[in-house]
Amino acid sequence: MTPEREKARARGTATEWMATAWLFAKGYRILARQFRARGGELDIVALTPYWRTPCTIVFVEVRARGTIEQAIESVTAAKRYRVEKAAAQFCGRRPKLAKLPRRFDLVVLARTGWPRHLVDAWRS
Repeated sequence: MTPEREKARARGTATEWMATAWLFAKGYRILARQFRARGGELDIVALTPYWRTPCTIVFVEVRARGTIEQAIESVTAAKRYRVEKAAAQFCGRRPKLAKLPRRFDLVVLARTGWPRHLVDAWRS
C-alpha cells in the first residue's frame, strides 16, 4: 500500500470514529462499524435512541471533504446502491433486526465546524 493510501485510510478511520462518537452522544446504539459485505461496506450500523419509536436500524455513510457540500455530493447513486446491498446482507445475517424499519443516514464532516447528521439522506 502506498503512503498516500495509508494516510487516506487513517483519515477515514479517524473520521468514522468521530462520527461514531457523535452518534453515540446523540443516543444511538452502535451495532457495527466497518461491516464488510460482498460488493459493499457499511461505515456504521446503529439503532435509533430508545426514546424514539419505532426503533429503527440506521445505516450510516460517513464522508469527510473540504466542505459539507462536497461531502454530500460525493455520495453517488453507485455508492448508495452498494450501501443498500450491504445493508440487505447485514439484515440477512441478523433476522431479528431484519424486521425493524430501516433508514439510510449520512454524517458529513468538513475541515471546519461540527459534524452534520443528515437523517434519512436517501430512500432505498
